[in-house]
Amino acid sequence: MRPATWFAVVLLGALVPPAGRAEVTVSGFLQQNSAFNTAGANPDGRHQKWLEERAQLRLDATGGRWRLLAKGDVAYDHLGRQRQSELREAYVDYTGGQWDMRLGRQVITWGLGDLVFVNDVFPKDHEALFAGRPLEYLKRGVDAGKLGFYPQLASFELVVAPRFRPSNVPDARRFHLFDPMPAVSQRESVTPDEGEAGLRIYRDIAGYDAALYLYRGFHRTPSMRPGSGTSPSRITFFYPGLSVYGASVSGRAGEGVLSIEAAYHDSRDDRAGRDPAVPNSQARLLLGYQVQPLEDLSLGFQYYGEHMRKHAAYRAALPAGFPVDRRWSHTVTARLTQLFFHQTLRLSIYASYNTTNGDRFVNPELRYSFTDKVWGAVGANVFAGERWGQFGQLARDDNVYLQVRYEF
Repeated sequence: MRPATWFAVVLLGALVPPAGRAEVTVSGFLQQNSAFNTAGANPDGRHQKWLEERAQLRLDATGGRWRLLAKGDVAYDHLGRQRQSELREAYVDYTGGQWDMRLGRQVITWGLGDLVFVNDVFPKDHEALFAGRPLEYLKRGVDAGKLGFYPQLASFELVVAPRFRPSNVPDARRFHLFDPMPAVSQRESVTPDEGEAGLRIYRDIAGYDAALYLYRGFHRTPSMRPGSGTSPSRITFFYPGLSVYGASVSGRAGEGVLSIEAAYHDSRDDRAGRDPAVPNSQARLLLGYQVQPLEDLSLGFQYYGEHMRKHAAYRAALPAGFPVDRRWSHTVTARLTQLFFHQTLRLSIYASYNTTNGDRFVNPELRYSFTDKVWGAVGANVFAGERWGQFGQLARDDNVYLQVRYEF
């Protein structure tokens, strides 16, 4: 870990009571994680998406109104990745009367979607999902302060991050990503030097969980801007400004749970839609329903729709030869989860299909708990669709994965 990271851990430790006055627990795990291609080699010629041994150590100290949590990973990677350690989370909590505070690196999840993100604007690790890592690695921590206020009217959660942290996209050396300008070799990335902020307001309304969301920051995945001229020699990756205004509600409906979520994504840098390098503003809608028809069996279904604003301006400005996104995008997903043998064996199948462009993603997984401390999982990631689609471009990256973990 970098010196600044170690400094943050030490600073957080100094904010909580000494260990003699705190309840301290240490836990963690040892893990082996492998993923192997089934449809051919990576762009770098390897046949593995992931191949590593990993250890995680977690420190949890609680004393009075204070709590410190620090969680870090070290890994031995067989595929030559340079980064061998990661601070997953490191924060200090303080609980007051009708308020609380969390300061440091933390994982924040907003919204209701199952692998569909409407109001969840915080960083993700998409490569982790597509390379067969445990699902917990989909979320990245953000360095932020979070304040919670709980008056009778409603609950308020304010998140302020002084520094933007992007999502992690698949590595082009290991995934066959669509590149509309493959001949351009000079590429640079520019990350915003500004911070971001978000506010969630939530309460119970007639037995339903309702929430409002406000966010001002940046798109988490980079946009691509080529240099000037008909044959540009340089590409710059950057993160356009983004504001999000959304709402959600969930609760019992019939024999299951109904979820409704909507948001407007305001692309501040190009509201007119005339800059092809900046994503257009869009409206998003999610309808979900989860039901348990039998004991140990659950089914979840989702409809997710996107509507692009200023579509005519977008099409007029799009350079020749670039793929055209449609005004409307419709996606349906389903998840089946079945437990067997006194809930020690879990079968999970997730499937996503975009009815607009044919993008498809299927993730079956079988997980077995050998003991209370040891579990293993085997699964697959299967992609299909148009070569420029989110999943279609990964059609040659189908893989099977194996996870084995010992927890202590």
